[in-house]
Amino acid sequence: MKKSLILLFPLILGIFVMSCQKKDSAELVIYSPNSEGLVNNLVPKFEATTGVKVNIISAGTGEVWKRIESEKNNPNADVVWGGQVQNYKAELLDDYVSANNKGVLPQYQNIAGKMTPYCLDGSVLLVNTNLIGDVKVEGYQDLLNPALKGKMIMGDPTNSSSAFAQISNMLYDMGSGDYLSDKGWDYVKNLLIQLDGKTANSSSIVHKGVADGEYTVGITYEDPSATYVRDGAPVKIVYMKEGVSFLPALTGIIKNAKNKESAQKWVDFIVSKEAQDIIGTQLTVRPVRGDAALGVYMKPISEINIIKEDSSILEKEKAQIIERYRTLITSVK
Repeated sequence: MKKSLILLFPLILGIFVMSCQKKDSAELVIYSPNSEGLVNNLVPKFEATTGVKVNIISAGTGEVWKRIESEKNNPNADVVWGGQVQNYKAELLDDYVSANNKGVLPQYQNIAGKMTPYCLDGSVLLVNTNLIGDVKVEGYQDLLNPALKGKMIMGDPTNSSSAFAQISNMLYDMGSGDYLSDKGWDYVKNLLIQLDGKTANSSSIVHKGVADGEYTVGITYEDPSATYVRDGAPVKIVYMKEGVSFLPALTGIIKNAKNKESAQKWVDFIVSKEAQDIIGTQLTVRPVRGDAALGVYMKPISEINIIKEDSSILEKEKAQIIERYRTLITSVK
């Protein structure tokens, strides 16, 4: 009997060790198009907080969703992290609403149950303070000032998502919420005349050109603009008085995920106060929680005139917007 117990003890000990190892080796596989800044600031904190080991597989947004689609019967990833609503395919995601969702600003909460917003980026104007002089720039209407002709730069909305966001924002503002109204398109035509019919092929040319003093005003987006402000460049951000559209970046749990519990922990974490404070103070995108700490280089969202674009209408009319823009800029050149 004693011999049997002696022989059995190593087996019991081995099972105990294996079970402990299994418990301690929880993992999570994430498909993400996100920048190193987001990954390096948030993933180590998640791992330290939860004990879950993360494997990030980086790819462009389009490639990420091709993989999720092709692997839908046997997914290799548990979570998709990054991209906006027009990129997401809800049918490939699991339902999950974090208890932390209640701390998110009401207009950015996970209502549908599948996609959780975790940060915001918005269209802004970036102004070189060494060049602007006494010219007033508070919104879109001010960009038509003859004093700014030939001194501004904007990206090409046919190949830049941030430039398209700007065009949709200005059409919404200047067209009273109608992307196809003549009033909005008259404004775009006059703006293109102000730009001498020239746009930048890359969105980075816009904010870099303003910071370097090549242009007085850039029609751009908040993330890189806030970086220049934080780092002390001679620039300021203008949030258009007519209204600013902030578009949320999303995360979601892939349907049939192998590590579902870890995936739920991820969603809980990304909208937690802890993670949102990191986003607000160490990065230059904007947190979705109203109680998140914010760097001094970021204007509180309560002080900005926010508009809420209807993404379903925008997506339906996107092709018409692009085609109309192409026709318009050809006529202006």
